[in-house]
Amino acid sequence: MLDLKYIREHAAEVKTNCRQRLAEVDIDRLLALDERKRHLLTGIQALRERRNLASKHKPTEEEIIAMKQVGQEIQTKENELKTLTQSLEELWLAVPNLTDDNVKISSDPDDNPVLKQVGEPTEFSFTPLDHLTLAQNLGLIDLERAAKVAGAKFYYLKGALAELEQALIAYALNIIKNHGFTMLATPYVARAALIEKLGFNPRGESTQVYNLAGGDLSLIGTAEITLGAYHAEETLAAKDLPKKYVAVTPCWRTEAGSYSKFSKGLVRVHQFNKVEMFIFSHPDQSELLHFEILKIEEEIWRGLRVPFRIIDHCTADLGNPSTRTFDLEAWLPTKERAGGQLGDWLEVTSCSNCTDYQARGLNIRFQDAETDSPQFPHTLNGTGIAVSRALVAILENCQQADGSIAIPKILRKYLSFNRITPTKI
Repeated sequence: MLDLKYIREHAAEVKTNCRQRLAEVDIDRLLALDERKRHLLTGIQALRERRNLASKHKPTEEEIIAMKQVGQEIQTKENELKTLTQSLEELWLAVPNLTDDNVKISSDPDDNPVLKQVGEPTEFSFTPLDHLTLAQNLGLIDLERAAKVAGAKFYYLKGALAELEQALIAYALNIIKNHGFTMLATPYVARAALIEKLGFNPRGESTQVYNLAGGDLSLIGTAEITLGAYHAEETLAAKDLPKKYVAVTPCWRTEAGSYSKFSKGLVRVHQFNKVEMFIFSHPDQSELLHFEILKIEEEIWRGLRVPFRIIDHCTADLGNPSTRTFDLEAWLPTKERAGGQLGDWLEVTSCSNCTDYQARGLNIRFQDAETDSPQFPHTLNGTGIAVSRALVAILENCQQADGSIAIPKILRKYLSFNRITPTKI
């Protein structure tokens, strides 16, 4: 959540930021609700003080009648305050974070600057197959039985591909732990209120969150949720920052909304496994730590020897909590681009600096040793490996003329095979 005091004092800037990030938020209404809330709180406090003063002596009949009226007035104002606070928080949560000065201002979500490219697009002496055709030809995936069991956009991985998934997780974890991250095994569900305060939308038609019936719990779409909420309502010690965590979890997403045609197979699914990094940082360190996460993601993908590029999200493509976001996009030989040509880039990782936006929503603070006053830490997140999309990139870029898949050398120590050939399961 953005600092409400900052919104009051910099309304014009906040409105501009909302417009640049395509966030439709009525800032004037938010400020009017905020002003009314403060007026109500002042009035309620004055009425309570009046009632407390009257209780210090034996009241007359007139005072008893007057105090009953005061009590009713307090109740009326408190009821209004409850309704108003809910409306205010809904608007407040919709206000995006302030944007880093280095982010490109654009109204086109696809207008993301490319910062660098590592490797050239893979070339073949044969016509390459898409990942789904390859996996089906090799007997590595079963979508039909998954649809029978769970519905569309779920999948079974089989044999070597299921083993490759575990190898990718182990490989990414080894690299991340070498950079000082502590591994956590987290819940796979979280309270809707916490998800909302982290900047995700757990409700409404556009939600990407699966909500569980009969309570306020939701399945997580990323371990960013359970890692970010780990220290909710806590005050950390400045000397303990940064706190670096990593977790492996399944991730569930409704995939509501309209998407590109390229969503078959493992590209856009309802459930997948992901290694996620998360950092609680001193504000002075967050920019450096953001680039540290990006370097870790680069290290993982350089090792896989899959061509990739790094993009810097423009304002129209930033999520609400983020001040700046980088993506790694892997080359996919069979992805169709504008004009019908084959070969394009697919997002495989993301890393964001959310400054104090999430910490404020979750009331996470740290005690600053110099000022002796509590401050909000900055939070950062990054993808270690999103397994389903990593499998897509490896299948397509490492395919051979005979339809087999050559395993990237760096993963072979985690496996008992160097190549995937047809199998029967």
